[in-house]
Amino acid sequence: MMQPKKTKFRRAHKGRIKGNTKGGAALNFGQFGLKALEPNRVNAREIEAARRAITREMKRQGRVWIRIFPDVPVSKKPVEVRMGSGKGAPEFWAARVAPGRIMFEVDGVPEAVARESLRLGAAKLSVRTKIVARVEGL
Repeated sequence: MMQPKKTKFRRAHKGRIKGNTKGGAALNFGQFGLKALEPNRVNAREIEAARRAITREMKRQGRVWIRIFPDVPVSKKPVEVRMGSGKGAPEFWAARVAPGRIMFEVDGVPEAVARESLRLGAAKLSVRTKIVARVEGL
């Protein structure tokens, strides 16, 4: 699973994901991509599950790019603990995904295989997505 090697601070504020994505809205590497339609945090387990589903459907042909990285530590307090006494320990890592963000890109496989693999990968994510294709001839 993905997580940063080193961070400046152990815990982070929750924050809000407002507006559309600032960057990463265009296909840069592959012919087909998976674009987020709503703001949400996607955790490292979801990213890994989606990556496995995509590569398995493609039968390890072609190439997959992961365009998001889980760099936000999400902390939780233990079950049945009273309020107060500080913030909980980091539980998992997540990536903040804004609407319009390309999360995965695929290339080197036929369109039908790419669309099916991205559809299976999208089922593993907690955000609504759509499959986008690069427009040729522009």
